[in-house]
Amino acid sequence: MDKIIIFDTTLRDGEQAPGASLNAKEKLEIAQALVRLGVDIIEAGFPVSSKGDFEAVKLVASKIKAASVCALARAIKKDIDCAYNAIKNSAHPRIHVFLATSKIHMQYKLQKAEDEILRLAVESVKYAKKYCSDIEFSPEDASRTEKEFLYQVLEAVIEAGALTLNIPDTVGYAEPEEFGSLIKGIIENVANINKAIISVHCHNDLGLAVANSLLAVKNGARQVECTINGIGERAGNASMEEIVMAIRTRKDLFGFTTSINTKEIFKASRLVSKLTGFVVAPNKAIVGVNAFRHEAGIHQDGILKKRQTYEIIKPEDVGFYGQGLVLGKHSGRHAFKQRLIALGIKLKENETQRAFERFKMVADKKKEVYDEDLIAIIDEELKTAKEIWQLEELTITSGTKITPFATVKIKSKTKSYTNSSSGDGPVDACYKAIDKITKIKGELMDYSIQSVTKGKDALGEVNVKVKLKGKEFSTRASSTDILEASAKAYINAINKFLSQPKAHQSLTL
Repeated sequence: MDKIIIFDTTLRDGEQAPGASLNAKEKLEIAQALVRLGVDIIEAGFPVSSKGDFEAVKLVASKIKAASVCALARAIKKDIDCAYNAIKNSAHPRIHVFLATSKIHMQYKLQKAEDEILRLAVESVKYAKKYCSDIEFSPEDASRTEKEFLYQVLEAVIEAGALTLNIPDTVGYAEPEEFGSLIKGIIENVANINKAIISVHCHNDLGLAVANSLLAVKNGARQVECTINGIGERAGNASMEEIVMAIRTRKDLFGFTTSINTKEIFKASRLVSKLTGFVVAPNKAIVGVNAFRHEAGIHQDGILKKRQTYEIIKPEDVGFYGQGLVLGKHSGRHAFKQRLIALGIKLKENETQRAFERFKMVADKKKEVYDEDLIAIIDEELKTAKEIWQLEELTITSGTKITPFATVKIKSKTKSYTNSSSGDGPVDACYKAIDKITKIKGELMDYSIQSVTKGKDALGEVNVKVKLKGKEFSTRASSTDILEASAKAYINAINKFLSQPKAHQSLTL
């Protein structure tokens, strides 16, 4: 087998990152992007965790036909029943059953002995097999499991009908050679291993998730579980784009292929960033905005003479859009639409009109509008959360010797509301005024500003993480006025809170 199966868990493990909650519409939008990307299997969620997640998985399963749709379940009958009911309309359904096998998990979390764990593993796989043929089993915390017991469990679940064995490094504890040896040991010691595909699911607590996944591939794994931008629990998961491009770029070393259409990588990355509110670091491999930019004179000279001197990947191979200067305030609607097409952005007619009007507002304040500005405009105008509240006006008084004071006017439906507040700073005053109007008090957990493009007139993008009634929401907004962007980002968090179903519990592999 010369193909590595890409199992994307952005919608399940990725969504478990604090503040990354997605509604059903957002999950479907990402799933459709994953299909365009060429992902083989989409893990759509953990259906038993909440009614909202069940409905989201069910929607994805009913709409996605070109990829397998997988649902996660504990080794419990009600979980497996729920998982199947969520994915039964999928063209290619898969049930993913997991059960912890390490001593620390068995003793402190499950409080069960090895023989009981073995029995539950076999029974759960057999029970799931009654629903569909494609069953995946994960021994949670496999990298810290006693090897002989791990081999015993794996052999038993293959006999029970599991077709894929996923080996998770649940807490990101393993190092590459150790993890590669673990996979090699499974191949050498599990008698019926030829009847199943070995998968790996690595976490990034020590920054080794991608390296561990690649060493696993070199030692016999043929499925890799990963997420867009590497998002997920704690420090995240193995980054799909890094794994795929490593295999593609170093085919001389790995000798494998994937089904991924790499030209869709950047767009998928940006979509996940937009919907989760998680900003991609500028220096992030493959999808960071600086990944294909060169400032040092020696590097620039080398690139101009021969691109390969300092670039091992062509930017266009991952759909990187660059930073071309293309539009200004005199640009017309046709030029605007053509640039969106060039960037791979497809909008409905009414969406194009809304985005164009917003573009004109930005262009009046900026001499030149960059591609990054356009993407930020689209992100801002086409928010998926319902716009229950909208910013209309904002007036802020602030200075070195006066107490900051903000007056905010926001609209809900057709009615406008105005209120004012002082604060420790202009942003704090603004947020307190918004709280008075919405009657929802938010706690600001994180706040950051970054320039979307260069220059004094650049769009400022504000990213906030807000806790609302015990749940965290990450959102962002952009404007040439950072205080306006700050207010919009905070209102977006409130809108997202009001648009979301109940939060689902967080489980990890």
